[in-house]
Amino acid sequence: MFARFLKDESGATAIEYGLIAALIAVAIIGGVTALGTSTNDTFNAVADKIAV
Repeated sequence: MFARFLKDESGATAIEYGLIAALIAVAIIGGVTALGTSTNDTFNAVADKIAV
């Protein structure tokens, strides 16, 4: 029974998929944050040009 437990890799596979999903989520959050900041800067620059 113990040997079968050591050979079971389904838990390790689930953990690997969880880590991959977490890494993808961090990448998406970073990209959206950077894009949002850039977009906000662009809108502020356009608003400043229009206001003058």
